[in-house]
Amino acid sequence: MCPLVLSLFPGIGLLDHAFELEGFCVVRGPDVLWGGDVRAFHPPADRFDGVIGGPPCQAFSGLANLARARGVEFENLIPEFERVTSSVRPSWWIMENVQAAPRPHVLGYIVTDVVLNNRFFGGDQNRVRRISFGTIDGRRLAFDGIVALESPIWEHAVTAAHAGERRVRAKGRIARYTVAQAARLQGLPEDFLDDAPLTQQGKLRAIANGVPIPMGRAIARAVRRALGLDVEAV
Repeated sequence: MCPLVLSLFPGIGLLDHAFELEGFCVVRGPDVLWGGDVRAFHPPADRFDGVIGGPPCQAFSGLANLARARGVEFENLIPEFERVTSSVRPSWWIMENVQAAPRPHVLGYIVTDVVLNNRFFGGDQNRVRRISFGTIDGRRLAFDGIVALESPIWEHAVTAAHAGERRVRAKGRIARYTVAQAARLQGLPEDFLDDAPLTQQGKLRAIANGVPIPMGRAIARAVRRALGLDVEAV
């Protein structure tokens, strides 16, 4: 039987898809992208083996202070991740976010952290995330698939805050990623969202909010290894 995982803040489900590719069965919780509200979400206890998710990171990004200066405040939803996870009582949980985000605390779990870059797994995109792993006994994640040499091609992270902006000047203008380029850098087929009912800007933001597939698969394999789960990749 494949482990049953609850996904919080799933967005378009990139981290979910990565876990599914590694043999997990993922149930997606509500997301604002589809009109859902995690604050009204109360899933049952003792039904899920694990919880995964990445609360919105805008409040902790490098542009947060600039946004505040303009009167824009981003809500910290990490407490909602903590609340739901505590009520679900899984055997383990994973939270991904930017390095500056507060470390999650869920009563009864020991948390270990690791900082990963998508380039560790052969990607061109420079995308750094902190992965927090919660277990009862404080197990740690060990990763396979880390390349000996990073890609000679270096690309800026596809971020929601910049909606695909590359921050690379070309003939006096700032170039931007196309949806196809952003998808490729996230480890997706370039036509991944061709049929999605979103604007081009919406597609860029949705893709940018996800975890790159190579990084997500490495996280899923590390969880499987840490917990001794008998899960075969599909």
